[in-house]
Amino acid sequence: VVTLVSRMLRDKGIFEFAEASRLLKQRGIHFRAVLVGTPDPENTTSIPAAQLEAWQAGGFVAWWGQKDDIPDVWSHSHIAVLPSDREGVPMSLIEAAACGRPVITTDVPGCREIVKHGKNGLLVPVKDPKALADAICRFIESPDLRRQMGQEGRELVEEEFAESVVVAQTLNLYQSI
Repeated sequence: VVTLVSRMLRDKGIFEFAEASRLLKQRGIHFRAVLVGTPDPENTTSIPAAQLEAWQAGGFVAWWGQKDDIPDVWSHSHIAVLPSDREGVPMSLIEAAACGRPVITTDVPGCREIVKHGKNGLLVPVKDPKALADAICRFIESPDLRRQMGQEGRELVEEEFAESVVVAQTLNLYQSI
């Protein structure tokens, strides 16, 4: 199960994820692609529910909609994906890594703060469904690599993104000012 947790926005790479899923299914790769989140009608890049439902009807992705228990979502997933065009520091990737899931994301600021390519996940170019599909396939075909990178991601989150670490860094910054 390959899961993308996000608002359903074009710049989060939702179209690239659906296309990567289509490419993999054409190759005969057996997996489940899952989208978790809702459209944001206030945002001009929002993907309409009708498009998400069409992808689901076509068998490319399963759209689970809004979920409040994200650890439960990750417990039913093997791989986390966020092929975003741009990010701050995406909470969905921190949560996925904290749950021991390997991550595939784009090589953009914010995302590459969470994913160290080849250590706890894979970085792919922006707007490149083929590269995304290849990275997903690599993890699908190697459960040992998934487990190893998932563990590395968990350790990275504990060391760099734990609440106590972030609070201490923030307090130190305030004190230095």
